[in-house]
Amino acid sequence: MKFLITGFEPFGESPLNPSQRLVDSLPDGLFDDVLINKAILPVDQIKGPQTLLQAIHDCQPEVILAFGLATGRARISLERITVNLMDYRIPDNAGNLVCDQPIIANGPAAYFSTLPLRDMLNALQREGIPVELSLSAGAYLCNQVFYTMMHEIATRNLAIRAGFIHLPALPEQAAESDKSVPSLSLDILQRAVEIMIKLLRG
Repeated sequence: MKFLITGFEPFGESPLNPSQRLVDSLPDGLFDDVLINKAILPVDQIKGPQTLLQAIHDCQPEVILAFGLATGRARISLERITVNLMDYRIPDNAGNLVCDQPIIANGPAAYFSTLPLRDMLNALQREGIPVELSLSAGAYLCNQVFYTMMHEIATRNLAIRAGFIHLPALPEQAAESDKSVPSLSLDILQRAVEIMIKLLRG
């Protein structure tokens, strides 16, 4: 069973991104019957979605788990919905600042994740991992990539289950902040992914 697991490069003021650390740390196969393909996406209005679409085309996965950072959140956030909106709070890494623009002109207002989110939530909670269902993927690159991914799957009728998951900051990031920032360790994030993959492989 082929999985595509993606993360983002660092952005903003932090020199690291937990989604990149997580993806880089995963082995190519956690189980004998699972092949993991990995991609790190640029925090770039154009190159980020393009890199994701190319990865989908290249590996033709059956499941996509896309990860990103949501500083300030204390739990792993299983995103339920993505909206057709770009409204960046900060410029991307290429300096683009987009406000009140659609991701896909004349595209649907929103798409829902096609992952079994409630089952994933329950499985993670049983293992004591902080997790929640979320109704907002924001309006930055995470939401843009999420929407682009779901639009590609829908318009091409691809047999892919896919969704987006936000991660809290790492302890290293929290330690560098002058504010109180919740965090989860890389070990916990790795365990969470193992649980998700075990559930999704059936």
